Amino acid sequence: MDFSLFVYGTMGRRAELEAGMAGRRPELYQRMIEELGDLVRFTDKAGYYAFGHPEHHLQIEGFEATNDPCLMAMWLGKHMERMRVLTCGFVATTNNPLMTAEKIATLDHMLDGRFGFGILRGYQARWVENYKIQPQLSAVGPWNADSPADNLNREFFAEFVDIVLTALREETFSYEGKFWNFPPKDFVNPHEHPVYTKYGQGVDADMRVREIGIAPKPRQKEIPLYGGFSASLRTAKFWAQHKGRPIVLAGDLDFLKLLWKEWGEEAKKHGHDFEPGDQACWGGLGICAETDEKAWKLYEDMEWFWKTWSTPYGQGIPELLVGSPDTLNKRIEEVSKAVPIKEAFLLIPQGIHAPDQLKDSLGLFAEKVMPNFQ
Repeated sequence: MDFSLFVYGTMGRRAELEAGMAGRRPELYQRMIEELGDLVRFTDKAGYYAFGHPEHHLQIEGFEATNDPCLMAMWLGKHMERMRVLTCGFVATTNNPLMTAEKIATLDHMLDGRFGFGILRGYQARWVENYKIQPQLSAVGPWNADSPADNLNREFFAEFVDIVLTALREETFSYEGKFWNFPPKDFVNPHEHPVYTKYGQGVDADMRVREIGIAPKPRQKEIPLYGGFSASLRTAKFWAQHKGRPIVLAGDLDFLKLLWKEWGEEAKKHGHDFEPGDQACWGGLGICAETDEKAWKLYEDMEWFWKTWSTPYGQGIPELLVGSPDTLNKRIEEVSKAVPIKEAFLLIPQGIHAPDQLKDSLGLFAEKVMPNFQ
């Protein structure tokens, strides 16, 4: 079992966030990226597998200041030697799918093939409304579940994912969908360019562009694809069609068994071979300390973070991997007996906790928990 980490990109401790407008304080942002670099170096040496981050914008409050996914991926990659970067992920409603594929392929090279990515639908309306790529799209969440806006977003998302994966896979291609046409229908290049026909493909002698392709081609034959944080069978089955692994931070063992089963059945329908553990990743909010009492005391500020920031978006408390090494060993063993797990994620209180607190927790976990599952 590999153990990976995920951070939100939080710019302040609790008191700094409570003071307001932490995201507009440059000294806090500078401290955050320096602390992230130091944490990456530490966890790289400690044996963690990957380090993940999301995409969010306009975060003047400082709770999730991860904005440009490519810049953050490169900053994290700069400080590691063997870990992988997981950009999870590119928000479909605010990105061009062709450009997204190109960015993914480029990151795969620049990070020396130590890269994985996810694609998400977009749930934070404030920034989605300001960044969205097509005017009819909306952010989605519990407030508009199963509404026309939700269904449109889901349809757009499916097309977006299909285009990204096609562009990563094919030398050149054309795509005609409801939301995107690549290349544009009947597009003729406005001037002759012999390189297109002599050294490339997809362009006719009369400069009619029939197909397009991205450059570079990815370094990895198959870049690991993740489904973002999910607790939905519908979402899991969608990702199974593309052999993408949802990250499930849930503790209901019956639900986990059902999700793993449904993913496998759907993947087989689409001709995918897979091994046990390929169905999904599991994990939770992680804090490890010498005693359960100390770990739960450390959890208090992260609980405040979650209830203040995540709960209003409709996100329930995730699986809480909070406790002593003995407690965490028992829980991980219990879940791994219920479902096969190749990769487990710890959502960590980066920013909320000081660097020494994070290192103490992650160092203890690496020493007393990880070896029991590797």
